[in-house]
Amino acid sequence: MSELTQLSPQPLWQIFDKICSIPHPSYHEDALAGHIIRWAQEKGLFAERDQAGNVLLRKPATPGYEKRRPVVLQAHLDMVPQKNSDTVHDFTRDPIQPYIDGDWVKARGTTLGADNGIGMASALAVLADDSVQHGPLEVLLTMTEETGMEGAFGLQPNWLQAEILINTDSEEEGEVYMGCAGGVDFKTVLPLEREAVPAGYQVVKLTLKGLKGGHSGVDIHLGQGNANKLLARFLFQHAKKLDLRVLDVTGGTLRNAIPREAFATLALPQENTESLNSLAQQYLAVIQTELAAKEKKLAISVEPVQSELQALTKACGDKFIALLNATPNGVIRMSDDVKGVVETSLNVGVVSLDEKTATIRCLIRSLIDSGKENVVESLTALGQLAGAECIAKGSYPGWKPDAASPVMHLVRETYQKLFNKTPNIQVIHAGLECGLFKKPYPNMDMVSIGPTITGPHSPDEQVHIKSVGQYWTLLTALLRAIPEKA
Repeated sequence: MSELTQLSPQPLWQIFDKICSIPHPSYHEDALAGHIIRWAQEKGLFAERDQAGNVLLRKPATPGYEKRRPVVLQAHLDMVPQKNSDTVHDFTRDPIQPYIDGDWVKARGTTLGADNGIGMASALAVLADDSVQHGPLEVLLTMTEETGMEGAFGLQPNWLQAEILINTDSEEEGEVYMGCAGGVDFKTVLPLEREAVPAGYQVVKLTLKGLKGGHSGVDIHLGQGNANKLLARFLFQHAKKLDLRVLDVTGGTLRNAIPREAFATLALPQENTESLNSLAQQYLAVIQTELAAKEKKLAISVEPVQSELQALTKACGDKFIALLNATPNGVIRMSDDVKGVVETSLNVGVVSLDEKTATIRCLIRSLIDSGKENVVESLTALGQLAGAECIAKGSYPGWKPDAASPVMHLVRETYQKLFNKTPNIQVIHAGLECGLFKKPYPNMDMVSIGPTITGPHSPDEQVHIKSVGQYWTLLTALLRAIPEKA
């Protein structure tokens, strides 16, 4: 147990502290799911998993609330595994180490998992706290949301009994979400040709690091640097004049996290190494100026290394660098319908080379299907020009806003009564699972709420303590206010 367990509301923070102690990155959620199933069974609650691994728990209505419309509280089981380069941490084995820093809860050198661990903890705390009044209640915890919404894709009709779904995956207290972007994964695979490193060439490692990174939906419009794109820009500017030969390039770890670090293993004539160092520092000064308002810790270094890799041929290396440099990134279009919200974007999330291929992995998001399709077509055209294979897969729909949603209006009214102010009704550019839930449950009324979380999908992730209390107050009041069935 950590110092978190003394925070209020205590049941929520105690459960979140336990969640942090059980490793649960994407594709490694079974230990946490198993713990939750056993925990629920010990409390005499209905608990089962479906074929996709999703967890469903049920609790009967509080006496006197049996006629209320049934509700399901929904969160996802997995967290994004990101850490600082100097942090030793195995997300599949090591617990998250949360701590209190003033008004915030953070983690030591890693993502915190407040996305969506706080939402998960709040749903379980409702089950654990018999003082919370509610109608017939379900809790749905989905698998592997962060890497493709696999649990939501696998959700079957007729499993849930609820008529109202409250998604707990939003990240701004005081905002109520009634719609979100859809997305699709896109992969560009370029065939490579390699040859021996020319005689007399020095092998070096070029490192670009220190960027903030962040969530590719929530933070894509904030102007953070993308390490993959910044590295490609430098290589495109100087590869020919320095006669650089590419051995390896790696950058980013997840397609939905803005990459914070990128690395290039390069060979160049011995006499050009001093120029490379000088040009790297000049470039650092340029991008530090460009990104001064956002990136305070940006750094570039060059160091000699040993490598057994062969180099890309000159023509192949130039083609790869040009392709990566030309791949668009960031906001493509702002929404005309929802002021201040991104309509369409993409994130150049992961770049990797093996012996025979270079792979660029992107996540495309859009509030409208045509925007998503337009970016797929643009990337495909670019890939075709380079002679690359292009693969779009894992497309998931957006959640279309419903201005007449009864639960959305109830949330707004409840928030107004509690806090004497009107919440912002928003559409979020990040992906929520609600759009996928609409397929097996087309008539379910949905809304998304949550506390304030900043820096999700990066080691800077933190959750605002006071906002968790406000969110809990809203959630429990909302459950009390759910009307009876018509």
